[in-house]
Amino acid sequence: MAQRMTRTHFTNSTTSSTLVRLLTELASTEIADSKQSFAERLSLWLDWSDAISLSAALNGAGAPTPPHAPNGVSPPASALSEEFARVRADLVKSITTDDLFTVATDNAMDFSPYRRQYLAHQRAMAERIGPLRVNVRAALSKRSPSLSRLAALDAVLDEALSTRERHLLSHVTPLLEKRFKHLRKSHLETMAETQETDWWPTYRKDMQRVLLAELDMRLQPIEGMMEAMGHETTRQQ
Repeated sequence: MAQRMTRTHFTNSTTSSTLVRLLTELASTEIADSKQSFAERLSLWLDWSDAISLSAALNGAGAPTPPHAPNGVSPPASALSEEFARVRADLVKSITTDDLFTVATDNAMDFSPYRRQYLAHQRAMAERIGPLRVNVRAALSKRSPSLSRLAALDAVLDEALSTRERHLLSHVTPLLEKRFKHLRKSHLETMAETQETDWWPTYRKDMQRVLLAELDMRLQPIEGMMEAMGHETTRQQ
């Protein structure tokens, strides 16, 4: 049996996400652009069974049927747009109004509260975005053969890549902690001379930026499907 090939780090490219660019900046490292095509990079994340399912979805033959919406009813496009906007707004608000990031504190020595809160935001994203993605797939599967194939393709990719995505995203908090310790150490070494404390508000803002970038990344598949639905609706008018 062919073995799944994996990578253990984020890679950068000319079309890399904001999340990757932010993490690269925070790590203060330079990551070379990948010379591989998108298909070649994707193949590193898929095993032979994933490839068969992906091929079936692309060809529209024997592809798995996308899951139905939780209530068994496919919502109209306008309702999906409203649901998407509501989910995104709620998650953005939970990040930007989090007291841990906005309330001044004299204790900037312990990273553990920030780790717990970052993981809590990640869980909230997964809980809200997962059902929304299912709803959008269900709506696409009922629109047209081409949109149904797109929904099936997204279902295959979601199933095949979700574990790998969670693994990669689990590296975000250790990277943020490393950055935290580096800035704290630098501050303590210079505090006697400068009494500067600007690093702490800046660091908290960086954490917020990373969370918001992760949110955008998680929403990208849904945005792509909704955009395809909009193009199909416009073409049929």
